[in-house]
Amino acid sequence: MAEDLVIETFDSAPGTRWDYVADTVMGGVSTGQARFETERGVAFARLSGEVSTQNNGGFIQVRHRLQIPVPETAAGVRLIVRGNGEEYFVHLRTKGTRLPWQYYQAEFETTGEWREVQLPFDVFAPSGSLMRKTPTPGRVVSVGVVAFGRDHSARVDIREVGFYDR
Repeated sequence: MAEDLVIETFDSAPGTRWDYVADTVMGGVSTGQARFETERGVAFARLSGEVSTQNNGGFIQVRHRLQIPVPETAAGVRLIVRGNGEEYFVHLRTKGTRLPWQYYQAEFETTGEWREVQLPFDVFAPSGSLMRKTPTPGRVVSVGVVAFGRDHSARVDIREVGFYDR
């Protein structure tokens, strides 16, 4: 059995690999930030802010553009996260998602404690009807952790991001 592919542990200049994006790029009014922190020797990214659905908005996101391809044998996305008890999303973009509003989305819950989350590719829903039903592992080009879709205060910490094998 192959090992999991870890793409990020946030311990060496993660700000050079991760971008913060908000709905303000399209007229929304959500506010937030992505910070890279260390607590008790554990490095992580913290996405926090206020998500607002005003002006057709409703998201803040921290996103990583992959530098290496995801193995075709990958079964899904693996995260180690904690948060404020809210639900968050992983957005995947693929070689076929060319428009800004095209992505695959899967939801996960947070607690105040670090926990592992595994999201199989078949639970990711396409954002549009003209897209494939599920993402193909080898075509994934970016991974985003997103506070999305409703008015709320967001705070999610991400300690590790990767893919797990079948």
